[in-house]
This record gives sequence, structure tokens and C-alpha cells, in this order.
Amino acid sequence: MKRDITFYLKWLGTAILIFGTIVNSAGFYPEGPLILAVGGIVWLAVSVIWREYSLIVVNAAMTFAALAGLAWKYDYY
Repeated sequence: MKRDITFYLKWLGTAILIFGTIVNSAGFYPEGPLILAVGGIVWLAVSVIWREYSLIVVNAAMTFAALAGLAWKYDYY
């Protein structure tokens, strides 16, 4: 069975999100949100490849929320 790139990307994104949740729960800031944003971007790429609009919206919104929260915290607005 041949696996395409999305198989590896979805598991990479999942692992990053799990790791980011652990880091975030341990109170590491800004590392937690940054790692979660990276995981969201990986899953966003998978969602676009799959053309799965519900996943595109969820991952785009979560990535935006993480990055916007960091920007707000560090006065990048």
C-alpha cells in the first residue's frame, strides 16, 4: 500500500498538536501557542489538500487565534 504525503502530514500535525498541548499545559509561554500554531498550519495544509472546508475553517481559525493572541500579548498591533 502506497501512502501519500497527507498520511505523514496529518500524523506529524497531530503529534505537534499533542506536544504543543503538553507544553501549553505546563505553562510555557510563548512556546505553547507557537507550537500549537505550527501544528495548526500543518493540519491546515492537509485540509487544503483534501479540500475539507470544515477542517480548513477550524485550523485557520485556531492558527489565527494563537498568532493573534501572541501579537496582542507582545503589542505587535
